[in-house]
Amino acid sequence: MSAARIDHLVVLAASLEQGVAWCEATLGVTPGPGGQHALMGTHNRLLRIATVDHPRAYFEIIAIEPGATPQRQGRRWFDLDEAQLQQALREQGPRLAHFVASVPDIDAAVAALRQLDIDRGEVLQASRPGPRGLLRWRISVREDGRRLFDGCLPTLIEWGDTHPAAAMGESGVSLLSLEASHPQAAQLRAAYEAIGLEAVRVRQGPPNLCAELLTPGGRIRLESGGL
Repeated sequence: MSAARIDHLVVLAASLEQGVAWCEATLGVTPGPGGQHALMGTHNRLLRIATVDHPRAYFEIIAIEPGATPQRQGRRWFDLDEAQLQQALREQGPRLAHFVASVPDIDAAVAALRQLDIDRGEVLQASRPGPRGLLRWRISVREDGRRLFDGCLPTLIEWGDTHPAAAMGESGVSLLSLEASHPQAAQLRAAYEAIGLEAVRVRQGPPNLCAELLTPGGRIRLESGGL
């Protein structure tokens, strides 16, 4: 199995406007443009956070697009249709909730997790217009939309010819580290090993995904808090 890499961090928001305001207040920068996901009825804004260790990493702020009807039957990705999660986002604001890992062979990676009795979901073909042409990717999404391991097990993605980070300018924000804490740490660690993901530390503890970022205002920590 070839190594999986951190592709992007996922911040969920009750609305994209709320997400942009949170990004400006928390990271000190305005996120760049994103796009619409017709397949899921969501839209996003993006921010480059790449480093030498994470050369294509970026930051995604994503929300349900008002009035959009998903083309796919079933629930939206990242648990966005869950009432309890929606209430938490409305009341507490946007939050780091998940991350996506890029793999060179998504079918093999999904099969490797299945050997551990982990159903990462169906592999879907998705696309959206980008500044340098159509972006195409294959992504693992369960019919129930669940993230698994309280967001600490990444969604898997296999990009087509173009990666969105190629069109992103420098943001002044960079990813220093990503750590996962979970009561099922041994199982989570085994899942990471199955897909060749080495860049995310795993420890025993309450469900939490913690990212450390370097921003124009200094170092900050973002935590999921088990959302």
